[in-house]
This record gives sequence, structure tokens and C-alpha cells, in this order.
Amino acid sequence: MKIRIIFFTVVLLSVYSGAFAQTSIVAGQDTSRRVITTAVPFLTIAPDARASGMGDAGVATTADVNSVYWNIAKLAFIKNNIGFSLSYTPWLSKIIDDMSLSHLSGYYKINREQAVAISLSYFDMGQLQFTDVDGNPLQDFRPREFYFSGSYSRLLSEDMSLGVTLKYIHSNLVGNAFSGMGDSQPGVSLAADIGWFWHKDITTFNNPSNIAIGAAITNIGSKMTYSNDDEKEFIPTNLRVGAAWKIGLDPNNSITLALDFNKLMVPTPPVYEVDENGSVVIDPDGNPVISRGKDPNRSLLKGMFGSFTDAPDGFPEEISEIMIASGIEYWYKDLFAVRGGYFYEHVNKGDRKYFTMGLGLRYNVFGLDFAYLVPVRHEHPLAETLRFTLIFNFDTKKNVKSIQDTGN
Repeated sequence: MKIRIIFFTVVLLSVYSGAFAQTSIVAGQDTSRRVITTAVPFLTIAPDARASGMGDAGVATTADVNSVYWNIAKLAFIKNNIGFSLSYTPWLSKIIDDMSLSHLSGYYKINREQAVAISLSYFDMGQLQFTDVDGNPLQDFRPREFYFSGSYSRLLSEDMSLGVTLKYIHSNLVGNAFSGMGDSQPGVSLAADIGWFWHKDITTFNNPSNIAIGAAITNIGSKMTYSNDDEKEFIPTNLRVGAAWKIGLDPNNSITLALDFNKLMVPTPPVYEVDENGSVVIDPDGNPVISRGKDPNRSLLKGMFGSFTDAPDGFPEEISEIMIASGIEYWYKDLFAVRGGYFYEHVNKGDRKYFTMGLGLRYNVFGLDFAYLVPVRHEHPLAETLRFTLIFNFDTKKNVKSIQDTGN
């Protein structure tokens, strides 16, 4: 009996994406819920503790080293010249004791208008034992995924910036466990992020404040396959837009309010026609017959732009695919921060709902952030998720001049 690698992939992705309502195989949920699934969903897991403590809101907050993930355009406004961060997240620790996400980012400010950055994210799914259909051991293996990226961010004006990121994504879910029973291979994709950011200094309570708007489309990339070209899956191309308002209460205290809206720009699963026995009807060409919705087997661009109009239940379902992330951040003298937030996802699109909280410390070049996740649903697999981030920011001795100053 041939084991289909794509079946294993779907089950595994359902486990670690955090949306346990995705398949009846994993959680016995109603399969009529049209949760959008993709390859490499680890790309959507927030890597850093600052944004995670704010309900996963980060597209328009003040720039830091992890702007590389949330909105690369923000990086042009970062204050320091050089910096890097290291983040670590034990993932689904309530049910799996050796799964984790590690993330490393670093940036360099070329001059006042330009900055470059690199990042590396590594997702370790822990030790697994593969068996054949009779339960005989095949091999032990650690499924793992990673991406490496390079970024460039530039000011367009004193208040606006644009940025772009290029990524190499690699996903190895089964190693050579099924090499003798059919095609299996690591999935590979090339992708890009595009970000835009605008902010404006204002006065609130007679103190300096700031309002900001940001937008980013991330993971615009080629489809990924783990077997052959007939089994390609979209990667999680995501549109994120949002705003942030940093309110200066007095010279020592400030509060930031942030709100992000997210939508996956990949096809919504259609409703397939079934016969009297509940089996999917197949047309003469061997394809399932679609009752409502659109064929998900589309090209990258058609999948992205068609994702706004392809929901089987029309506009109300399209709206339900929007995820909402909201957060608040309090700073005292830019030394100590307290954070909180809430993330919402519709019940038919994954049903992730959770509160977050976090702390931040800064001293000279050193920073430390911590975040904790509290799901609304009791005994949720995401419960007790912790994130830790170490940050180092440096000002070099050389004078960072503008392009105008250097004559470039």
C-alpha cells in the first residue's frame, strides 16, 4: 500500500499550526469548517516576544530589529546603527516536549535613509518515529523547516518608507522514510515580502506622540511540493494592515495602542458535490466536482488576487477570514515595558482566540522581552506558550550621514 506523503503533510501541518479545528483527523471537528491550510504554516507563527505580548500586532508599531518579520519598511526608521536579536519559542509544549521555533535577526543602518537586514528562522518539530501500514518501524527522524532572508528598507520621505525582503524556504518533513514507496522530497520555495510604513509626530496631552499606519504582504512565493508537481501547495501569503498610536503621557511614560488586520491571500477551500453515499463526485477528467466556490488549483497571482472573491458563501465568509490582532504597550523611561493583547480568528476559520501578556527590559545595549499566551478555550494546545527574545542594539562611532550629505 502506497503511503501518500501529502496525507502525512496535511495531518502534520494541522497539528503544529495551532488551529486544531482544521481536520477531523486531529480533533474530530466538523469538516464543513473551511479553514485555509497551506504548506509551511510556521511562517505565520510570531517569532518575537514584543509583538507576541501585544496580541501579535506589529505592522505599525515602532521600529525594532524584528521589523524584518512584521513590516520591513519600518526598519528605515530604526534609531540605532547595528543590532540583532535571538528569539526562542517552545511550541505546543502542553502536548509535545521537543518542538520549538528559533529566530535570529540582524540589521545594519547604511545611512539615515537606508537599512539592510538578514534573518534566519528554524522550526524543529521534534523526534518522530515513522512506521509502515503494519506498524513496523521504518526510521526515526526530526522533521524541520527553516527560512533565510535578506532585506532592504529605505525612506521615501521624512514620514514614509518602503521595504522588500527575499526568502529561501526549506521544509523537510519525512527525510528518506518513504523513499522506497514513492516520491518524497523536501519542499523548497522562493518568496518575497513587501512593506510600506507611514508615521507622523503629533502632540497629545502637551507631550510628543506619534501615529503610524503600516501594510505588508509577506510570503509571496512559489508553490511548494513534497512529492511531485501534481501535488503543489500554496505557502501562506499574508496581507497585514494596521495602525498604531503612541501616546506620550509625560516625559517618562508612554502608551502605544496597536491594531492589525490579517488575511491569507490563498484560495478558500470550495464545497464539493457529493452523491447519496456522501462520496465526492468525480468528473470524467478525474477531478472533484465543485458545488460552490472556485477551483483552488490556480497559479500564484490568480490565487492571491482571487482570494478576495472565492469564498463559497460570498462576502460574509470573506469577512470571516480576516484575523484581528490588538495590543497595548506601556513604557517607563524607555527602560521597562508592560504589554497586553488579544487575537481573534473566526470559529469556522481556525477558532484561535487568545489573550497575551508580556514584559520588556532595556539597559544600555541590552534588551530582554518575554511573552505569555492565554487561550480563551480551556485545555487549548496553545496554552502556556512562552516566548523569549534577547536584543542587542549598538551605535557605531562613525557618523551615519544622509544620502544628501554624502552626495550619493
